[in-house]
Amino acid sequence: MKHTRRLATRAFRAETGEFLAEGPQAVREALATPGATVEVFATEAGTAQHADLLDAARTAGVPWHVVTDDVVESIADTIQPQGVVARCLIPDASLDSLLAATPTFLVVCADIRDPGNAGAVIRCADAAGAQGVVFVGDSVDPYNPKSVRATVGSIFHLPVVTLRDIPGTLSRLQGLGLQVLAADGGGDVSLFDDELDLSRPTAWLMGNEAWGLPAETRAMADHVVAVPIYGRAESLNLATAAAVCLYASARARATG
Repeated sequence: MKHTRRLATRAFRAETGEFLAEGPQAVREALATPGATVEVFATEAGTAQHADLLDAARTAGVPWHVVTDDVVESIADTIQPQGVVARCLIPDASLDSLLAATPTFLVVCADIRDPGNAGAVIRCADAAGAQGVVFVGDSVDPYNPKSVRATVGSIFHLPVVTLRDIPGTLSRLQGLGLQVLAADGGGDVSLFDDELDLSRPTAWLMGNEAWGLPAETRAMADHVVAVPIYGRAESLNLATAAAVCLYASARARATG
């Protein structure tokens, strides 16, 4: 239990290669992913409510521990946990392995700091059919408990890579033929302009929630793309902007 509680810290997650998935949907997706789950902790109520998860754990040979409410509360990151938490293995994903699959639709998050936003972007990427998400620079750990919870299980569906080197990462993507499109309110082209070919292999670059993308990072992009604002809103938040951009690409890929 002491080991499991310490997975709330980034350093211990990095040391052990493990993370926590809290809530029935996250645990369901963890158990559906071969080799992802080490063990599950659940309250008596959580066990009774989610018999399908218990069956899945038994089928996969994953230990299921029935524990008190206090134990789950001490593990989970939420004020009112949902009664079931899984200890999982962080997938062995790297940029090399991701690019070896010749992806044509990626998301790159540069200096994203909020774990809820990070998780929401992963969920959007999964829903739109992206083939991976890359966190670069001083980004939050995508395996932060709040981030994992915000993915609602999508973190088990696609590769998630974390790197420090922003210029080197963007250069490698462009070298493989992906256009890098930086989402920014002050873009040189609108998301819906005809000159923007979203059917091409694309890596969407999303910047920090507060200050966006620095000039040197914007300069590396093939285009800086603005999401048009038709009403009086000052801007869109990160997760919403990501969803709009990714679905515009998904539509173009499906029809073009």
